[in-house]
Amino acid sequence: MPEVRAWDGASYDRISGPMEALGREVLERLALAGDETVLDAGCGSGRVTEALLERLPRGRVIAVDVSESMIAAARERLGEEIAPADLRQADLLELELEEPVDAIFSTATFHWIADHDSLFRRLHAALAPGGRLVAQCGGEGNIDILRGHATAVLAREPYAAHFHDWQAPWNYAGPDQTERRLRAAGFTAAACALQPAPQEPEHPREFLSTIVLGPHVQRLPEHLRERYIDDVLAELERPVVVDYVRLNIDATA
Repeated sequence: MPEVRAWDGASYDRISGPMEALGREVLERLALAGDETVLDAGCGSGRVTEALLERLPRGRVIAVDVSESMIAAARERLGEEIAPADLRQADLLELELEEPVDAIFSTATFHWIADHDSLFRRLHAALAPGGRLVAQCGGEGNIDILRGHATAVLAREPYAAHFHDWQAPWNYAGPDQTERRLRAAGFTAAACALQPAPQEPEHPREFLSTIVLGPHVQRLPEHLRERYIDDVLAELERPVVVDYVRLNIDATA
């Protein structure tokens, strides 16, 4: 089984400007009257949750993330300034809500979950009839170039000895299989498409270490982690570009 990765919510909040920008674009696809209850499925440190709250002056946001560190960062960011989100640490594969929600919004999360069949069944169960799922995650082809360089470095010693039985934690699905999974989960309509979305992070070293290559870094002993990032950066052109390919998901319960 792929390993469960740990997150540094404070670091993520500091450097996740590219993820926020992508998330705000996804939010524009979600039509809201302002009085709905919306589930933010994988809220991270709350940067996009903040924008979602602004769209719901008479509504409510239930913001869920599996990481305790992310929820702590979201609490720090959101405070009581806008309207308090209902922040919950929970695994989306075990999600249970007291009442169904009007919509589910998610960015940069689903590709960290291996079992999309179970995920979509849970999300469908959380939606009121006719409710919308609007989401974006890493899709087929995501960071292929960057991962190729990172994998080449991992094949060398002293890193290779730590990865002989490693399984990558990502699930970068394609649009056709995702549409089939959504309909099998009970959604009445589903449309999915891939979108190239290359990003040039402001802090490439921390961005790679915290987000893109976090699973690799965490697998290594402490004394090799900085050296590994050094070696990967040496393989990359400048400026560093993360070759994101995003899977856009729009579905109706």
